[in-house]
Amino acid sequence: MCGLFGLYRSPGARHPERASDAFVALGMLAGERSADSTGVALFGRPGTINVETPTVQGDVTDGGCRVVKGRGTFLRVWRHDLLAGLDAAPVALGQVRRATRGRPDRLVETGPLLVGALTGTHSGDVDAAGLRARFATPPAAGDADSEVIFQALAAGHRPENVLSALHGRAALAWVDRTRPGRLHLARGALSPLCVAVDAEGNLYWASNPDWFRRVERDTSVRFRSAVLLREGTHLTVEGDEVSSAEFVPTARPGDPMMPDRVWQDFTTTDREHALAQRRHRIAETCVA
Repeated sequence: MCGLFGLYRSPGARHPERASDAFVALGMLAGERSADSTGVALFGRPGTINVETPTVQGDVTDGGCRVVKGRGTFLRVWRHDLLAGLDAAPVALGQVRRATRGRPDRLVETGPLLVGALTGTHSGDVDAAGLRARFATPPAAGDADSEVIFQALAAGHRPENVLSALHGRAALAWVDRTRPGRLHLARGALSPLCVAVDAEGNLYWASNPDWFRRVERDTSVRFRSAVLLREGTHLTVEGDEVSSAEFVPTARPGDPMMPDRVWQDFTTTDREHALAQRRHRIAETCVA
């Protein structure tokens, strides 16, 4: 499965370079989940939005957000000249993609994706046809189901309605480029999403809780809390305010039959903890 990681900076943090080091470390660890392709999005001051569909470009800036992506692991895509932009970014999204749909060499399907005013990442696999039928989304630029999810969200539908309509495995992080100070994190059925807060109040997310332990070992960042989000949770973070909403997480009958893919590289303890917290429902039928 894909690996998600990211950083939301606390307005009062005094050491941006430490949080940046942790983001880079998370990106390197995310490569354990796939080596197909990698992308990062670094947010700045809002600007004019011209790109509203995913592109094949490996480096594009739109609406004050710079998206850089390419084939291979984080280390093949990340460049030293991106560090200044990362240090200044209030939010940074990252994704290592394992192609469950489409081709691994198509950057149009590699997150972060620019869809409408949104920049988003998704780990998992959902019934895209059902979403298209329910929300009447326009034709997609690629074959990735992630694009259809963000099309529905970008159209202005209530997030919990879109998230409840997802049938499959899903963890998401997205930001509206017109409001880069607001971050959305959501965990649907199965796909893990862990959230941590460091000693300066910076918030991070990752697909594997063990990555936070290893970041503490390899950087100067120390986390004061780290939790696995419960299935059916949508967090909105803006400044120092965090709000939570619930939705119905729904898996397809075959989704729970892929534990090695879902819990890839989890420790035995983390896997047992995650399995004990499952609360998704199983769809009786999937829309074709």
